Amino acid sequence: MTLTDVSQADSMIVRIEKDQAEKSAFIESLIGAATDQSRDLTTNESQLIADARSRIEELDLQLDTVSGSRKAIADARARAAEVHRDLAKDRRQVDRGEVEYRSTGEYIVDAYQSSMGNREARERIEVYERAAAHQKTSDNPGIVPDPIIGEVVNFVDGARPLVTALGVRPLPSATWYRPKVTQRTLVQKQGAAGAPADEKAELVSQKMTISRVTGNAVTYGGYVNVSRQDIDLSSPSAFDIIVQDLATQYAIETEKAAATALDGADGTPFELAGTGSAAYTAAALTSTLWTAAGEIYTAVKGAGRLMLAVPPAMLGNWGQLFAPVNPQNAQSAGFSAGDFAQGLMGSISGIPVIVSAGLPATTVGVVFSTAAVEVYEQRVGQLQVVEPSVLGVQVAYAGYFTPMVIEATGVYKIINAA
Repeated sequence: MTLTDVSQADSMIVRIEKDQAEKSAFIESLIGAATDQSRDLTTNESQLIADARSRIEELDLQLDTVSGSRKAIADARARAAEVHRDLAKDRRQVDRGEVEYRSTGEYIVDAYQSSMGNREARERIEVYERAAAHQKTSDNPGIVPDPIIGEVVNFVDGARPLVTALGVRPLPSATWYRPKVTQRTLVQKQGAAGAPADEKAELVSQKMTISRVTGNAVTYGGYVNVSRQDIDLSSPSAFDIIVQDLATQYAIETEKAAATALDGADGTPFELAGTGSAAYTAAALTSTLWTAAGEIYTAVKGAGRLMLAVPPAMLGNWGQLFAPVNPQNAQSAGFSAGDFAQGLMGSISGIPVIVSAGLPATTVGVVFSTAAVEVYEQRVGQLQVVEPSVLGVQVAYAGYFTPMVIEATGVYKIINAA
């Protein structure tokens, strides 16, 4: 095996180990993000971890293939190290390094002996007085590396708090129907209204009508065409970053679709009493929540869970009214500004408060029953195809997602008249 072969084998091992390290770091970053937010892995993250794990297994097989050359590589490295040591030893014998005088008297002695014709003294004086050229990193841009440290900074939040709260249902087909009772049967006291019960009087009769709510699959997705060079030569891997970002953007858009359906379900929103900042009082908001609870019960008869969704822009209006200070007799245990993020933040009057960036910034909040709105989804996930003619890889991420409003009166939207 020649040194060239060793170099090629070594380069391949380094590349494989680098790829494995990047995939492992990618998996750790996804798990770490979920751990920092005290949540489970999302469907996006689980699928990305599975893809990265599959790639690590492929790289393990490649390492097994080149393992036979490892001993030769180690021997070549040992021989090269021995040669370097010998060369360094020879250089030290030829070049004794800089001259350093321990005292002024030692310098004067050399200066005197040099003037008297002593060759070694003259050489020491010349080396000592030689003007040194200052070498700086700006003189060597070709050998000074540009370090890239840490993960790519990408401020994006792919959480789907509303979708999670509603619960994803499997998408059955391109079009499907949800049966819904629009008229119920009747049972009343026998006899005329207001009169005593009358035997043999005709009972009340009313038929039941069942309509249906139509659902249609809506496709969400995007793609990027990545050069093979960008995939092979980037660190961290550009391909992993692009796929993760596509999955995150899919999550953002589907959360927005669910929030849009929720926000638009109530055709006659409830306006807070007062306008502007004067409308935001603890009494006004809690009164509205209790009113909404009554209205929603009338609509869904207690089915589902009652929740309040608010956009991040309204955190200042809700949070400051319910401070986490001595809340024993308050309607809320309070909110902490340091904990504000997408997801469950706490509760008011027993109603869980969910923050979703998908809601419009002007919406004060939406109170809803989880029985009033449903979401359906089927993930396509990551797709990729190689383009040999341009040495590229086209990667896409997609899925089918549809929110359905089952009962519009089970959604209670709150707005500010200002």
